Amino acid sequence: MSPRKADPNARAHLIDTAARLLSSDGPPALSTRRIAQEAGSSTMAVYTYFDGIGGLVHAMVHEGFARLEEHFTRVGATEDPVADLALLGRAFRHNASRNAHLYAVMFGGCSLAGFTLSEDDRQHGRYTLRNVTACVARCVGSERFRPADPELVAHRLWSAVHGLTTLELGSYLVSPYDADRCFEDQLVSLMVGCGDAPDSARLSVAASLERLPSLCALEAHDA
Repeated sequence: MSPRKADPNARAHLIDTAARLLSSDGPPALSTRRIAQEAGSSTMAVYTYFDGIGGLVHAMVHEGFARLEEHFTRVGATEDPVADLALLGRAFRHNASRNAHLYAVMFGGCSLAGFTLSEDDRQHGRYTLRNVTACVARCVGSERFRPADPELVAHRLWSAVHGLTTLELGSYLVSPYDADRCFEDQLVSLMVGCGDAPDSARLSVAASLERLPSLCALEAHDA
């Protein structure tokens, strides 16, 4: 009898299970026994894939940023780089809502049952900013944005959108200043702050919203 093939989705399933347990039940839920039970797996699988809980915590960080990168790479370049940049902001927010259980782990926003994120873990996700930096450079090159260091601008945008997203996931944004209203206003303000004309910024931000369903459809197709 041929050996049983390993489930190619087992690793990701364990990561998702652990992150959801951490989000719902807190650090005490991070035990190999509890994770394996919830995932319908064995405790040995946690050691096989991650060498224990510490490795699983690091894997959660890496998986979270990998999913963010997947969302960013779905944003294609068009003749309107400001709309592309706004859509990258939407992709960041959408990924966070889809993977809220990983979001706090990615950014060190939750207790990890005695495990700590290393400096490498904290800096790991920086590679996702290359998409944003390249798009900012296109905005500057098209003279929609004033001359600036694209990487510094990317960090500014990252800080702003991350802040709003964190408030949204914590249910702090409510009517009449709910997350959607604040986010649309934030996108326009950020583009104008970078040098774009207000009317042009509003048109590009509106155009990016029209492209969001296509972005989500690609995600559903890949799932």
